[in-house]
Formats: sequence, C-alpha cells, structure tokens
Amino acid sequence: MRKQFDIALEAIRKKLVGKTLTYHEIYAIMDEIAHERLGDVLTTYFAASEYSRGFTKEELYYLTKAMVETGEKLSFSGIVADKHSIGGMPGTRTTMIIVPIIAAAGFCIPKSSSRAITTPGGTADDMETLARVEFDRDDIYDIVRKTNGCIVWGGSFKIAPADDVMIRVEHPLSFESYDKVVISIMAKKIAFGSTHVVIDIPYGPSMKVHRKSDAVALKQKFHYIAEKFDITLHCEIHEVRSPLGVGIGPILETADALQVLEQHPARPRDLESHALLLAGELLDMCLYAERKQKNPPARTHNNGHTLAAHILHNGHALTKMKQIVAAQGGDATQDSERLLSQLGKHTATVAAASPLHVTHIDSKSITKIAKILGCPHDKGAGILLHAKLGDRLKKGDPLFTLYAQRASHLKEAQETLGYVEIYRT
Repeated sequence: MRKQFDIALEAIRKKLVGKTLTYHEIYAIMDEIAHERLGDVLTTYFAASEYSRGFTKEELYYLTKAMVETGEKLSFSGIVADKHSIGGMPGTRTTMIIVPIIAAAGFCIPKSSSRAITTPGGTADDMETLARVEFDRDDIYDIVRKTNGCIVWGGSFKIAPADDVMIRVEHPLSFESYDKVVISIMAKKIAFGSTHVVIDIPYGPSMKVHRKSDAVALKQKFHYIAEKFDITLHCEIHEVRSPLGVGIGPILETADALQVLEQHPARPRDLESHALLLAGELLDMCLYAERKQKNPPARTHNNGHTLAAHILHNGHALTKMKQIVAAQGGDATQDSERLLSQLGKHTATVAAASPLHVTHIDSKSITKIAKILGCPHDKGAGILLHAKLGDRLKKGDPLFTLYAQRASHLKEAQETLGYVEIYRT
C-alpha cells in the first residue's frame, strides 16, 4: 500500500507541473482517493491540478476507467437508459420527470443522482423529500426489478467512490472543471451499466458552461468516452438564461416535477417541454435499439417524442413515479400540494422596487441566497420565483418569495439581497 501511495504522490507532483500521466499512475491516485488514504489536502491538490492544467484525451479515458474499476459496478440485461445534466442552473429538475417516463415505456433506467455541488440541491437531495435515496446494490436490483427504474444517490455505496471524495473537497469552492464533469458523469453511467445515455448541456452567462463553443468541446469529450465504452450517447446543447421551473430548493423543485407529472394546471410549462425533449431523445435511441433486437415488441408509438408525451399526458408517468417512490420506502400518496405544505414557515416576499423587464435571471445569485436560506440541508428552504424571463413588472409586483426553516437564515438572506441581483433588465 505504501508503494502505491508513493506512486500516487509522485503522479500528483507530475500533474501539478503539467506532465502527462500513465494509466498505472492514474489508477494509483484513484485507488488511494477511493479508499480515503490520500487525505483531503492531497486530494485537493489533484483536483486543483485538473482544474488548472486539464487532461489529455487519453488521461480522460484512463481517469474514467480507473474511477469505475476502483468501485463497485452494477449489471442489468438489455437496453439500459440514463440521463444526466451537467447542471449549473437551479430550479431545473427534469430527472424526476424523465425517469418515470422511460420506466413506464418499459425500458430499464437505474438513475444514479448526485447531491448538490454547485447548486442549492442535487436530484438526490430533491428525491429525498419523497423517499430514501441511500441503498446498497442488492436493494437497487430489487427496486429496478419491481419498477424498471430508481432515483438513488450513487454515493450510498461504492459506485465510483473516488468521485464522491473529490466532490466533497470541491464543494466549499463550488466548482468543477469541465474534465471532471465528463469523468464524474461517465464513470457513474458506466458503473451502472448504461447503454444509451442523454446528456443535457445547458450554457449561458451565469451557467457552469458560459459559451456554446465550450459546450461543443464538452460534447466532443463525452462522445469520445462513450465510444471507448461502447455507449450510445446524445448531447443536447441549449442556451439557458433562467430556471425552467419556479421553485429553488429541494421541496420546491420536487413540487415542480410532481406538478408536471400530475399535469397540474399551474405546472411549469418550460420544465415540462424540456423534460419531454430529453425523454423523447432518449426514447428514440432506445426504440431504435429495440427494433434491431430479435422479435421486438409491438408498439403503438415508434417515435420517442410522441411516446414520451403520451406517457406523461395519460398519467402513466405519474403512476410509475408513485411505484418508484413506494419501492424506495416513500409515501406513494404524496402529491405536490401536501409537499408544499412542508415548506419553511419563515417567509418573506420581495417586490419590484421599480418597473422591470426581466431579461436575465442570475443563477449564481439564486444559488447564493438559497444556500443562505439553508438549502439543501433544510429541505423546506428555498425561493419561489413569481417573475419569469420576459415578464414586464410594475413597481410593487412580487418578484420572489423566500422560505426558511430558521428565522436567522431568512434574516441573513434578506440582508444579502442588498448585495446581489437576481433579476436583471
């Protein structure tokens, strides 16, 4: 073990000065991190080296492979679908809509989700408002066998464990390098046995990816790794200037997703449209693969987008989500209205101080305020947006409502609003 530690230490030194690493060196680093023998300081040095120096294409492949090989792996038969967003925009919780759509279509979709890194909550934080998300591999096999899908936290057992340690050391600075995004996402897709994957790559001035050219470069890296591991992959690149939902924070974001599944009259339509777009792309890939199999099942809808809309609008996706929630130990009768009743009791609504035409909603400011309010640890904390992109407001019109479970958090958030700007004109 000491010899491998020395190899890892020397490899980190090499990377800090810009040298290229071999698979043997990268495996040593990943194995030491996975077993938490390297320590947070040296792990942080390695994380910093990847952020400043970047990796070659071969190193990206080696890192992904080593991250998978130093952890546990799952294996499912047939077509295994998955979806992931690189994140960066709070209030855009499509996974909780897409997973039940794909599962209701009859395809396996074991979804490993993350906790918050750069936003007020990750999908795992949000799903936790409905059901458990921490399971061992046998539990996951059982849940997927019963429902075709799951939404679980990958860090609850040793799937790409080095990634979870690196997320922990990166969390205080709220950043991930583009290379780390690719490695982290693809390692968990590979470890979960995914065969068909959609990657959502939003870009914009206050997003994790600022420019379309960077999004295209990121897409190329995803495709390179996918080809190495024989995964069919589609990247959806799109510009984002505001959240697609109206809720920021675990309960509020989950309620947005539930309202879409419930086809509630007040559901966020932008969130629904984007979830259907991604679900349709994923189903198109899965249906194509299914048709190439021997004796494929007969289907009424052979177009992914049409099938996704049908499953959502006829209530099959909501039924499937209830099955998944029950299988994960949650209350299948939970709905958006009951969930919203659990929001923090300390609230304040902020109004427009002057006439305003909303042309941009700043995700970094939203994240800062939401975290001060207590997100993601306090599930009932968050921000409910009343004004959307393109709205023209009069003085006194409501902009957003703050929710906190502690009065001190609400007070601090209100004070911080004097120094940040959520809505821009």
